[in-house]
This record gives sequence, C-alpha cells and structure tokens, in this order.
Amino acid sequence: MNDSILVKKCVNGDQRAQRALFEKFAPKMLGVCLRYAKEKNQAEDSLQEGFIKVFTKIKKYKGGSLEGWIRKIMINTSLDNIRKTHKFKNNVNIDEVDYKCIENNTIIEGLAAADLLMIINTMPVGYRTVFNMFAIEGYSHKEIGKELNVSENTSKSQYSRARMFLKNKLEAKKIER
Repeated sequence: MNDSILVKKCVNGDQRAQRALFEKFAPKMLGVCLRYAKEKNQAEDSLQEGFIKVFTKIKKYKGGSLEGWIRKIMINTSLDNIRKTHKFKNNVNIDEVDYKCIENNTIIEGLAAADLLMIINTMPVGYRTVFNMFAIEGYSHKEIGKELNVSENTSKSQYSRARMFLKNKLEAKKIER
C-alpha cells in the first residue's frame, strides 16, 4: 500500500492502516528517538508518544515526504521529553570554545555504527541533543537555539564540545586497538 492511500485510510480511522503505518516507520523512527534518549525505554516512550501525535495530526499532513513529516514529529517529541527533564545552560562564552575537532577521519575507520551510537549516547544531554540536531538532522544553530530556548552561541558551543567529546572518545578507542 503506498503512502497516500495509507494516509487516507489513517485519516478515516482505519486501524489496520494505522498499524501498517506504524510497522512501516517504527524501526527507523526508533533509531531517531534513540539518538536523543539516554536509554532504550525512554526512546520507546518517545516513539509511542510520537505516533500518538502522528495519528492525531494526520489530517494536517499536506503531502511531501511522509517519512520526513513523521521524523519531524519524533524529533520534536524527543526534544519535549528532554525539556521536561533537563535544563540547558545558557551561560557559555563562545570565545572560550576550541573549534579544532575531528580533523583525522582515519579515527573512525573500522568503527561500527553501533559503536558510534554508543559513544554519542554517553555524551552529556546538551551535547548529545545539539550534536544530533545539527550534525544528523541538519538544523541550523539558530533553529536549535529557538527549539531549545537557548542562544545561537550556546548551540554552537555545545556542538563544538560534543565534537571534542567525540574526538577524545574515538582517539581513546583507537589507542585501545
């Protein structure tokens, strides 16, 4: 069943279509939620809450990439859950940040995606959130600042610190090998 038919049936409340939509997109969207959550059960909670929003807002879907529309809802749901439990510091001086980060891409050669995800999940919540939004989801620092209610400079510094954190962890893994 193609996406447009699936959406129409979901708008009409067809439970089989809702289940099909969930089964089609849940695995990818769980991956999105996992990038923002510290633990799998938190990601699963965000996934469930996100799909509830998908089904209640499906009438507002205007076309385009259904996966992209659902992804945006999952990201926003994950961010809402982060906002409930964490405060972002807005007192970082951008001039203090060292922007020299991962120059040597050979560090990540041979590193499995699961290993990289595990390292990202060990980041402090602010670093992890900004890193995911900027490096993976493609948000600008201005957009991140607006979403997280922090300054654009705070977003930049959190991203820079996330990259430095990642670089240090990757270098440590390289030394282990």
